[in-house]
Amino acid sequence: MRQADVTRNTSETKIQIAINLDGTGKAELASGVPFLDHMLDQIARHGMIDLKVLAKGDTHIDDHHTVEDVGITLGQAFAKAVGDKAGITRYGHSYVPLDETLSRVVIDFSGRPGLEFNVPFTRSRVGDFDVDLSIEFFRGFVNHAGVTLHIDNLRGINAHHQIETVFKAFGRALRMALEIDPRASGVVPSTKGSL
Repeated sequence: MRQADVTRNTSETKIQIAINLDGTGKAELASGVPFLDHMLDQIARHGMIDLKVLAKGDTHIDDHHTVEDVGITLGQAFAKAVGDKAGITRYGHSYVPLDETLSRVVIDFSGRPGLEFNVPFTRSRVGDFDVDLSIEFFRGFVNHAGVTLHIDNLRGINAHHQIETVFKAFGRALRMALEIDPRASGVVPSTKGSL
């Protein structure tokens, strides 16, 4: 069972996350940041991952701590659920369009955290959401999931579309990378023998 429950409590946030990597895309989301919930729903639905996120944070200050800590906790949950990575495809990629916007995400469950984030946002906010928080979410995720992640928005005018295509492509890339390869026979996909 590729599932995990992780809790993270700090003086700034209290977060509970449960995931099932072999789910059907169900999501129960209450992060306290509505736009983040919308983006987490994209990960669940496009990644076919069952995802439960309950968070309480110091959003009276701003959304930064909550968004970053959800990314951290989600990364920890993925690391726990995927285990030794035996049998997984390991690499995943996806291109996702939305009207005028096109984004590409490529991921490697390498055990080495690394983020390349190239999204030239066309404005600084989508509603109340500071678009810079999206990089904080992904930085937290990669550092705690131990993945290499390349995110590129190739074109776009609408900042909402830019972020949404990134999260959809991220979900689809996760789905590809985490698929069990029937030809791998439970072997860790690395010449080193471990990831």
